Amino acid sequence: MTHVVGVDAGGTSTRAIAVDASGVVLGTGRAGGANPNSHPPAEAAARIASAITGALGALDPAATAACVVGMAGVSKLSDPSIAEIFATAWKDAGISPVRTVPDVEVAYASATSAPDGSVLVAGTGSIAGRIRGRRMVSTVGGYGWLLGDEGSAYWLGREAVRSTLDVLGRGGEPGPLARAVLTEALGPSAVDAFDPEARTALWRALITSANSEAPIRLARFAPLVSEADRGGDPVADGITTRAAALLVTNVMTTREPGETTPVVLVGSVLSPEGPVGAKVRAELTGFEVLTSTDGVLGAAWLAAVEAYGEGAPRPARTAENTKKEP
Repeated sequence: MTHVVGVDAGGTSTRAIAVDASGVVLGTGRAGGANPNSHPPAEAAARIASAITGALGALDPAATAACVVGMAGVSKLSDPSIAEIFATAWKDAGISPVRTVPDVEVAYASATSAPDGSVLVAGTGSIAGRIRGRRMVSTVGGYGWLLGDEGSAYWLGREAVRSTLDVLGRGGEPGPLARAVLTEALGPSAVDAFDPEARTALWRALITSANSEAPIRLARFAPLVSEADRGGDPVADGITTRAAALLVTNVMTTREPGETTPVVLVGSVLSPEGPVGAKVRAELTGFEVLTSTDGVLGAAWLAAVEAYGEGAPRPARTAENTKKEP
């Protein structure tokens, strides 16, 4: 057995890498999104298989010592008929066995070798999880836009629109965030020549616009909150502060009193450069806080541990050890 394969299969893209026993990346593959909750399962399975095939290149699939696939929507495979579709895809790719795990687990493993800890995810949605033995054993949040996703891009966007409606409804003057929201939702003409007498019309138009689209589309307003916060808008600062508090509460709920294990942050909202990410890190001062940067590396390392043991080196895609970039 000469190599292992790691895959990070998300909703918008799928990446795979093949790694040898010394941690050298032998090849990479890429395909479209493969979350079986948002893509037809047969299509999702085919995309993962395609990414694996691309990563293997001229390598013998039968020489694969282990393969770990971190998958958004992995719970879908609890349906035997869906699991069979993926099993057939693995067989056609010549890979066996394949272990599928939640994408959160490979994100955690990409940041730390510690077997126990916590993971906090905030992208379009949000979830916090307790990690034990590199497996997520319990969660807080992650209920989707209707029931939760506190602190997520969806949540930030919703609060941005609500705060704008509050200003208009109370007869106030729109600040930087409200003006940005109105421009994004209704176009520049909505604020270029703001007329106080038009507040009610704008209020109605914004409600109509927000409700005419899929709820998750509210996430597109999240970057406006971050930008306004950086510009000193107190309304935006209040939103990001509340988001950070909610996210920290969720991740701390996954931890035992006095626990000193790492906390791994995942997702665009928790970027160190963003205001929510900065505030979350400030709230977690005193803990070992790490940032997940590349889930596919975590998947490959989990496969390497499975094949070669705990001493397996961690792969890193650098100019020195990457033989083929996507």
